[in-house]
Amino acid sequence: MRGDTRLSRMLHVLIHLDRHADSMTSEMIAKMLNTNPVVVRRTMAGLRERGYVQSEKGHGGGWRLTKPLSDITLLDVYDALERPDLFCLVTSSDHAGCLVEIAVSDALEDAKREAEALLLSRFATIRLSDIADSFETRMALLGLDAGLPGSRP
Repeated sequence: MRGDTRLSRMLHVLIHLDRHADSMTSEMIAKMLNTNPVVVRRTMAGLRERGYVQSEKGHGGGWRLTKPLSDITLLDVYDALERPDLFCLVTSSDHAGCLVEIAVSDALEDAKREAEALLLSRFATIRLSDIADSFETRMALLGLDAGLPGSRP
């Protein structure tokens, strides 16, 4: 089973948008993510509806951030993506009347709910600027130029 990569991909895109001097087209983003521009537009729609990005059509158009990274948390992006499943753990329902299966399912579901609540509370404390700063620090430690093509000075 393949995991859902939308959250990590959109975090990646948002940081690139922040570092890019001009708008980025869906085609540019799709190439960066090795996907289709239609997938980019569909996934970015939730971020646009929440006011984190805007898009302009036509020549010179594309996607831009509308808020600074310091105003966006991981939880904000997760919510904009309509809260994809955090865990792929699924309980069995082969023997719905079996008291052992019921006890196992209840225990697993309780643990999953607790873990999800803990993870989401942590998401609320991580700003995208924190991630971008981590990127900048890693680049500096490696002695590399953190500037991306077309990035701001």
